[in-house]
Amino acid sequence: MSWLVYALVSAAAAAATAILAKLGIEGVPSTLATAIRTVVVALFAWAMVFGLGEQRAMPSLSRQSLAFLGFSGLATGVSWLAYFRALQMAPASWVAPIDKLSLPFTILLAVFWLSEPLTWQIAAGVALMVIGALVTRI
Repeated sequence: MSWLVYALVSAAAAAATAILAKLGIEGVPSTLATAIRTVVVALFAWAMVFGLGEQRAMPSLSRQSLAFLGFSGLATGVSWLAYFRALQMAPASWVAPIDKLSLPFTILLAVFWLSEPLTWQIAAGVALMVIGALVTRI
């Protein structure tokens, strides 16, 4: 499969995540809900690792890779904790568009940290997405 198929699957799963989380978080503390979700994700990911035989690559991981993956995990944890708390406080149709403002942050970080190019098409598309996210809440 191409990267685009995986990206579309990711988007569809993220959409389902918002709805399923909103349904499941009723009467559950947001931190506990995030912890339950995290355990499920961890079990699923490790099942995939062993199912695909990818555990064999573990000895070859560099300290740098481990550090960046660890920091990524911390960022994911902060994101999920904040997301679940926001879902407790507001409708999913309000929270999800604002959550997607991660796109312009990602592009800015990619431009400055990874030296990725910023074309006028990317800038225009992101600007329209930001406007769309903000319009849903004004």
